[in-house]
Amino acid sequence: MGKIVLVTGATSGIGKATAIYLAQKGYIVYGAARRVELLEDLTLYGIKPIALDVTIDSSITTCIDIILKQEKRIDILINCAGLGSYGALEDVSIAEAKNQMEINLFGVSRLIQLVLPEMRKNSYGKIVNISSIGGKVGLPLGSWYHASKFAIEGLSDCLRNEVKQFGIDVIVIEPGGTKSEMIKNGTDDLMRVSGKTVYKDLAKAVIKSYTAQKEKAIEAVEIAKLITKSIESKSPKARYAASNAKPFLFIRKLLSDKLFDKLIMSQMK
Repeated sequence: MGKIVLVTGATSGIGKATAIYLAQKGYIVYGAARRVELLEDLTLYGIKPIALDVTIDSSITTCIDIILKQEKRIDILINCAGLGSYGALEDVSIAEAKNQMEINLFGVSRLIQLVLPEMRKNSYGKIVNISSIGGKVGLPLGSWYHASKFAIEGLSDCLRNEVKQFGIDVIVIEPGGTKSEMIKNGTDDLMRVSGKTVYKDLAKAVIKSYTAQKEKAIEAVEIAKLITKSIESKSPKARYAASNAKPFLFIRKLLSDKLFDKLIMSQMK
């Protein structure tokens, strides 16, 4: 039988591309999202739509219970659901900050908690957490997004060594700029939050920089291929960085904090 995979955030971007790519390779894929009606086109690929709101515990538990009832197991969990909300720390309300962390961190953690018992029972499992280049590098006006991705990196490091003994692999994927709705949604959000505050000039500079980087963004299917490579490896690496993320991550390792800050801010003029 094909491996049973749950892909969250399957309505667009990396989540959608991954669900389709894996289904085409013969995996049994459940594509999850809050608005299940937006998943209907995935049924053309044999993907099974399932409702999931990662901010509501009852929705998370129901989603996992349905899959386990139908398939008896979940072999692979791919946490693609995420929110890229931006704004100066001073401007972002704590309610919005909590929502960001709820989606990008706590929802991920709860899903992992619920799939682990069956994975342990079967002595097999793959947990893939989508981080970001922003899980290693903090950029201005993205403090809560970066905080959530830095947290995913740390969580994954701890979890990896907790569950390895049960035959379960924990893998972090670090995309760079990826063609999706997130860039536009993030810049729109940034202007809503900080576009009229004392940070307005920096906000405009950040948006200009992000817009310039759009040309270097890669297709989401390239990340889907990277995810597939990781889960099909008998001994996967802890991290897989996208091709367009590697140069930036390399530079970060080379430079001191002060020099790296100067480099980043030089791009924000």
